[in-house]
Amino acid sequence: MEPEESASSSFSIDEATIEDIQQAFQQNRLSCRELVKHYLEAIESNPKKTLSAVIEVNPDALSEAAKADENFKLINPCKSGLEGIPILLKDNIATKDKLNTTAGSFALLGSVVPRDAGVVDRLRKAGAIILGKAGLSEWANFRGHGIPSGWSARGGTVKNPYNVEEDPGGSSTGSAVGVAANLATVSLGTETNRSIIEPCSINCVVGIKPTVGLTSRSGVIPPTHRQSTVGPIGRTVADAVTLLDVIVGYDPRDSVATKAAAQYIPRGGYKQFLNKDGLKGKKLGNLWSTFEIVGIWDPDTSPVPGIYKKHIETMRQLGAIIIDGVEIANFLKIMQGDDEFLAMLYEFKVELNDYLSKLVESPVRTLADVIAYNETHPEQEMLERYNQNIFIKSEKTNLPSKDYTDALDSLKTLREEGFEKFMNDNNFDAMVAPGHLAAGLLANGGYPCIIVPGGFDDYDVPVGIFFGGLKGSEPKLIEIAYAFERATKVRRSPKFS
Repeated sequence: MEPEESASSSFSIDEATIEDIQQAFQQNRLSCRELVKHYLEAIESNPKKTLSAVIEVNPDALSEAAKADENFKLINPCKSGLEGIPILLKDNIATKDKLNTTAGSFALLGSVVPRDAGVVDRLRKAGAIILGKAGLSEWANFRGHGIPSGWSARGGTVKNPYNVEEDPGGSSTGSAVGVAANLATVSLGTETNRSIIEPCSINCVVGIKPTVGLTSRSGVIPPTHRQSTVGPIGRTVADAVTLLDVIVGYDPRDSVATKAAAQYIPRGGYKQFLNKDGLKGKKLGNLWSTFEIVGIWDPDTSPVPGIYKKHIETMRQLGAIIIDGVEIANFLKIMQGDDEFLAMLYEFKVELNDYLSKLVESPVRTLADVIAYNETHPEQEMLERYNQNIFIKSEKTNLPSKDYTDALDSLKTLREEGFEKFMNDNNFDAMVAPGHLAAGLLANGGYPCIIVPGGFDDYDVPVGIFFGGLKGSEPKLIEIAYAFERATKVRRSPKFS
């Protein structure tokens, strides 16, 4: 049974945008407390509770909402756009409050972080309400091979609200499902390789993977800072961009990356690029032929090829210059990701040990401790069913290492001769492709991308339309994505019986 709307409010919360909510706040048709209460009831009520999208709710969310309501009486509530807006955070993003930060593992339950993550600090200053922690693939899908997307020992398996029998994608699974199922207004995920783009594509929401360094990774449990980033998730491009505007910027605790990426942040922010004519004159490289060759979708049985080609024609009608038949060099080698995985094995151990060492309190202080914890708590961590082979491989690494430097050299060559050459030689504004797989082509270079709802396959599972670009190309990507969304309006809310 769905939670009932507050009797004092005629405002429909489900599918409401940030702009809708802010207007309702100003017109006294909705209070922040009513909004938070609605989401908390939805999280705890069947059938949405069975989605397991939220690991833990903030016990102070209602009191924080009440404070926000008091502030609204004193100040303009629309300064940042996020005042009073409830947000879910992936459970690898640290919060210095009553919430745990565990990456889905019991090994970190009860640990105490020294401070809020950099992005969380920005959210609080903007007036957002931290609603809770979202489920994820445990340790951001870097514990072991063959573990299902969205599974963690603490949270169980996050379900796809459109078809609970189908893959929900990962590793920012709960962040995408929570927004898709109207359990929060927006959320934050993290991406190393497809971890925002994949679950957003599969759950009919908008996800933005920013240029690495545009958002701080301080207080975020790695796999690797070399190619990891924090990004926004919303039901619309505008909502995701509103969140992006708040979380970008320099952080002294992630100084090298955020200082380097600060050059890309436009004066006046990103909302100025929400342009309904944003496709006009944009030159896009269409990667469909590459995916057609490798047989991702069968045109005889899947509706996806037809849906995608229809969208390509729509983009052309809106003024986009789309070049077909283009390919990226070493496509299969990049997608296989052997060098990327090898480099991450070395980086994960070093960066996780650093993160754990800085915790105020923690049952574990090193990767070796986490491995030992899992071995001594096999039922809790379901070790017989879900292995920790990646952990074990990572623990065996040591730096410096020629294998590691060789892998980095190979990755540099792959991105320079691959995606960068593809974009620069053709003077493309962006790449366009169906679904989430193309995000893997952009991972090792830290390039930005965005996914927008595009349609549904024959199992009623959503599939997104992907746009990717070179570092700092967020303004162009936002223009393209917003214009596409306005023209197609594919998103629909999941149905619950």
